[in-house]
Amino acid sequence: MTFQQLFNEFSNDRLLYFFVPIFLLSVALEYGYSRRHSLDLYEPRDTRASFWMLLFTPIVEFLPKLGAFILFYYLHEMSPLKDIVQRQWWAWCLLLVLDDFVYYWFHRMNHEIRLFWAGHVTHHSALKMNFATALRQGVGERLHKFLFWVPLPLLGFDPLMIFTVMTINLFYQFWIHSELVDKLPAPIEYWFNTPSHHRVHHASNIRYLDCNHGGIFIIWDRLFGSFSREMPGEKPTYGLTVNITSYRPIDVATHEYQSIWRDCKRATNWVDRCRYLLLAPGWSHDGEDKRARVLRSKLGLQPGPLNG
Repeated sequence: MTFQQLFNEFSNDRLLYFFVPIFLLSVALEYGYSRRHSLDLYEPRDTRASFWMLLFTPIVEFLPKLGAFILFYYLHEMSPLKDIVQRQWWAWCLLLVLDDFVYYWFHRMNHEIRLFWAGHVTHHSALKMNFATALRQGVGERLHKFLFWVPLPLLGFDPLMIFTVMTINLFYQFWIHSELVDKLPAPIEYWFNTPSHHRVHHASNIRYLDCNHGGIFIIWDRLFGSFSREMPGEKPTYGLTVNITSYRPIDVATHEYQSIWRDCKRATNWVDRCRYLLLAPGWSHDGEDKRARVLRSKLGLQPGPLNG
């Protein structure tokens, strides 16, 4: 297949275009509801920053996504399963589960490796939990994101199929950015990611830090020890443990990269510089260790399958 043919196939990844009007209408309706009922769900500068990130993301993502599509095509051609796994209904269902499993690890690593966190932190810097925050995607994470999905074309799934399911996963995650939905029936809360679980994920409370990384399914967090339920007596506080003070779009998108650069300059050897890049946010070579698991351990709190 020529590059032009690959690009034409890549151009068929249009599902997100149909979802964008739904996203924008939902933001408008939620904003109107918040104003009418004095709920204070939106803050103008915070919301404007979210829309700036919405504009930045496809610009940063375009070349990595195109490169990933081409790579996935050639990996799919190499797969011994490509003639077995096609676009049957069961293949779509299987891919939905596998995609979410990959997303869980991608998302979790974005929280546990500081260099990746620098690309994801944009999404968590919002001080409000609303549908505009759902649009405030991590900008820098687009540079490394697709590497996590490399195994899927080797399992026989074609690139367009993979990208379509990734978009469906993104669409699902939009509605869980809400304070308007309380807890759902227990079976749903057990298996699926819900607004309650995702409020925990966006919280800066020590109990909640770096928990609930699943996209559609919360079961991965229960299985791999990163689950925490929303406690009745501890309301989530949104934002970062140390919030940024600038709403300039370039600062919102790059502030953690700047922070890593300053820390690496402060470090006195290359081992510590590498630790600043690869350990979880909060590690310091000359100060208090403020990584989430360390802070929780000091308080006797640990996430895990029994916390739900």
